[in-house]
Amino acid sequence: MIVIPAIDLKEGKCVRLEQGLMNKDTIFNDNPAAQALAWQNQGAELLHIVDLDGAFAGTPKNRGTIEAILKSITIPAQLGGGIRDIATIEAYISLGLSRVIIGTAAQKNPDLVREACEKFPGKIVVGIDAKNGMVAVQGWAEVTDITAIDLAKKFEGFGVSAIIYTDISRDGMLQGPNLEATKALAEAISIPVIASGGVSSLKDIEHLMKIEASGVTGVITGKAVYTGAIKLEEAIKLTKM
Repeated sequence: MIVIPAIDLKEGKCVRLEQGLMNKDTIFNDNPAAQALAWQNQGAELLHIVDLDGAFAGTPKNRGTIEAILKSITIPAQLGGGIRDIATIEAYISLGLSRVIIGTAAQKNPDLVREACEKFPGKIVVGIDAKNGMVAVQGWAEVTDITAIDLAKKFEGFGVSAIIYTDISRDGMLQGPNLEATKALAEAISIPVIASGGVSSLKDIEHLMKIEASGVTGVITGKAVYTGAIKLEEAIKLTKM
């Protein structure tokens, strides 16, 4: 299992939100590129970047900051937020991103995911965010009537590299991940699942490691590594044991 530190961007700064609410943000670093390098120096093998402004606006908003991050690190990085078309995916991959995450657009337009996978093999990840098991879109502002599992099944056979599953009610709350829902999703599909939302301690990572055999191959951690509740180096070491 891989531990993936997150950098969430809002107005060019590195922040964390509570339950996806833009008015409940905490600024952790006003230099995201320096923060990215710090995570790399602590052993990160992959970086998770979210353009929060882009997610809400539906179009990329932090390109300059993203470029600065990519120039500061040598490890691969994946990015989500405001990615709604092939042109945007192509532009981001040309910047040097290893993987691009399609979220809202995946739910609204599954054919975009299929086309993107064909055009950029191995570089497309789908982000599924859920509240009480139901998919949420538009920066989590809108909850749909489709379940996370039903949506994930639509992408079987497309060539999606991974599905990032986030339980919104847990995100930024340090209450622990939704193990049952994450395991159920991973067992329902053949695509690898990356857990996200609520990871608050090394114990949470241990619990996720117990469901790794179900297809949970990674975990994204945000607030916990910023507050010091989890030390990234210790978390990475734990998963290598």
